[in-house]
Amino acid sequence: MTPPSPRSAEPGPGHNNPFADVVWERKTKHRIFVRALEGTYGNLVRELFTQPRVYRTKDLKWKGGPGSYGKKIINPQAVKVAQSIETHMEVYAPGGRTSKHGHMNSAVFFVLKGKGHDVHDGRRYDWEAGDAMIVENACVHQHFSDEDEDECILLVMKAKPLFLFMHMLFQKVAEFPPRTRPRSNSPSCRRVICRIGRLREPGAADRRSSPDLCRRRTGQFLRCH
Repeated sequence: MTPPSPRSAEPGPGHNNPFADVVWERKTKHRIFVRALEGTYGNLVRELFTQPRVYRTKDLKWKGGPGSYGKKIINPQAVKVAQSIETHMEVYAPGGRTSKHGHMNSAVFFVLKGKGHDVHDGRRYDWEAGDAMIVENACVHQHFSDEDEDECILLVMKAKPLFLFMHMLFQKVAEFPPRTRPRSNSPSCRRVICRIGRLREPGAADRRSSPDLCRRRTGQFLRCH
């Protein structure tokens, strides 16, 4: 009797299927979702009290692109001060959008700068600076920038490690973010996209703005964020 064959020899669209020019490395790389707590209780407590209480986001790298970028701040892999929460920052270029995806945990997005909208299970929700936006459990969602000439900046907070610890693991990418940068005829928009694009690495294949202009604008954005 032959054993049943797997559903597919190759992974389908989602977190285990790399695509050309991967910029969202967290979709495919090995990660620590919940950290082991090992040793004596006393040693663990002492270790906790030695951890930093301030984490400077300027010291952390932006990843992603070309229309949206992310920067990890607090999660079980990066720091030992927290095990139940995960926070990161997201930046969307003018006219940029993220992947369409879903996960079992909810999330809170606080909009620090810009305006845009989300689509949750086919329904549109508009947001702007000062708003707090909720992504509900297990909904399929996507984030869009409605800015013409500036970036959007959002702070994301979620209890994802708790969901994963309870084995609520399911999450899936339904549509990857665009590989090409958003287009605009606005000179200021091109400058913003240029400086955001250089947050990852100089010389990307799809970069079409002036290199000198990129160099002048990138430093300002990096110092502020």
